[in-house]
Amino acid sequence: MIRFEQVSVTYDGAAGPSLQGVDLVIPEGELTLLVGPSGVGKSTLLGAVSGLVPHFTGGTLRGRVTVAGRDTRTHKPRELADVVGTVGQDPLAHFVTDVVEDELAYGMESLGLPPAVMRRRVEETLDLLGLNELRDRPIATLSGGQQQRVAIGSVLTPHPQVLVLDEPTSALDPAAAEEVLAVLQRLVHDLGTTVLMAEHRLERVVQYADQVLLLPSPGAAPVLGPPAEIMAVSPVHPPVVSLGRLAGWSPLPLSVRDARRRSTPLLARLSDSVAALPNPTDPTVSQGSDLSAPPAFEARGAGRSPGLSAPPAFEARGLGRSPGSGGAAGLIARLLRRGTPAPADAPAGAPAHTRGLGVRRNRTDVLRNIDLSVRPGETIALMGRNGAGKSTLLATLVGTLAPTTGEVTVGGRTPHRTPPPEMVRRVGLVPQEPRDLLYADTVAAECAAADSDAGAAPGTCRDLVSALLPDVPDDIHPRDLSEGQRLALALALVLTGRPALLLLDEPTRGLDYAAKVRLIEILRGLAADGHAIVLATHDVELAAELAHRVVILAGGEVVADGPTAEVVVSSPAFAPQVAKILAPGHWLTVAQVAAALDAAEAR
Repeated sequence: MIRFEQVSVTYDGAAGPSLQGVDLVIPEGELTLLVGPSGVGKSTLLGAVSGLVPHFTGGTLRGRVTVAGRDTRTHKPRELADVVGTVGQDPLAHFVTDVVEDELAYGMESLGLPPAVMRRRVEETLDLLGLNELRDRPIATLSGGQQQRVAIGSVLTPHPQVLVLDEPTSALDPAAAEEVLAVLQRLVHDLGTTVLMAEHRLERVVQYADQVLLLPSPGAAPVLGPPAEIMAVSPVHPPVVSLGRLAGWSPLPLSVRDARRRSTPLLARLSDSVAALPNPTDPTVSQGSDLSAPPAFEARGAGRSPGLSAPPAFEARGLGRSPGSGGAAGLIARLLRRGTPAPADAPAGAPAHTRGLGVRRNRTDVLRNIDLSVRPGETIALMGRNGAGKSTLLATLVGTLAPTTGEVTVGGRTPHRTPPPEMVRRVGLVPQEPRDLLYADTVAAECAAADSDAGAAPGTCRDLVSALLPDVPDDIHPRDLSEGQRLALALALVLTGRPALLLLDEPTRGLDYAAKVRLIEILRGLAADGHAIVLATHDVELAAELAHRVVILAGGEVVADGPTAEVVVSSPAFAPQVAKILAPGHWLTVAQVAAALDAAEAR
């Protein structure tokens, strides 16, 4: 179905090829998962299948790519539309119409399908993706995850032979992601559709793959094979594989179910390590004074008050109480400390507080009676299904949306009534789409504007960019950066104002595991330096690694609020893989498990 014959792609002005030496056949009627670190050419390979490379992106494609017998060099994307359906990383760039139902029908109209066929397929797709209640909604009013589902649905309705998907679940909550993946699996199994999908959140998708195509590094030859074999050598892998490597399981498990079947010996070793620890209910054990509590003790959520100490996974890594003392996090902390002082009228109490907060939009209550306080140095993960109100809550905290009822206070001010120049030092938001903050033609121009807006010394933002992106030149256009680089640039722009409260909306969307580790390190350093952080995320692994506290929203209301270990372990939807595998224990991350085993061996 899809054949690559000695394919290489070189973009204009690039020092070398973005893709090189690809010579393989993607199996017909199977789901092939494309994996690899950022920057190895995954999006380029997908574009070569759909014809976007080189017809839309430019550059030079050498070799030959054929899809259903059609050469993508001689067939433009519109001439491949009946056999290849494509969904990119940015769903907004995909839409042509304004209403959900119209968008689902547009592709079929372009192909000239009969109205009766169009109607039937639209109804089928609405049901498959859970979009029926949104059919008449303007696309602009949907949440990011809802827009992603509409984008996927719009390419499903023409019934293409090949689906090319670039991170299709990146903006979806866990339940919605499972629904989409179940649909893709049904298309593969029942209709024989060939699916080629790139995805960074491997914990969601690897168990569904028939084959895995690994691009190990730039310029390296790709490797195609069974998922377990490829995961054994892949530089990127989900937590279940990391746990399998740590425990020495062979073959490596790809799903929570497989891992649970092999977990009994590991649970016994972990139980022995916990048995040797002090009883957390013993009144002689100090709750909050021991700064070197054993990692497993911290992992069980029995240690210090959340928000006043490092999160359990951080303790488990043995990094003590001084994150930010080295590496990028430490450099950023030093840069922020040497900058201009915080506003003199900023109160010393909670950076943010809401009481009875309600937001009503288009006759719908988006938020209802939200009471939330954020303390200095605390990291809170806002979680919940798509449309639960997470982004709306962030918008009220930053002041771009006025509450309908209740009150919001950030740094002693009411955000929506305070001029933005006064709020930039109190609160900063990195949105779902970092490009929304990027409007200049070069990185240097973005930095100069950020310095001016924040009243910071010239060069402040550039120093932060250098700490986050050491190899990014001043003259590069922000649109030419990768997703992870754009996120880092937007974060640097926001940090220039040294806001006491940092808000991030889906910060790991488009990031590979290595980039996520760097982001976690940076955010830990900021929290240790006193910054409060609130992040809206569907990434349960990020919440397990980083958050002191998890707040779950549903239907615009808070349904759970507590320490991370307590909230996520009790939630089937939001529990990380390690917690599901090792239940009823309270280990959340592979790092915690490794530290507990190391401590047991040392004793």
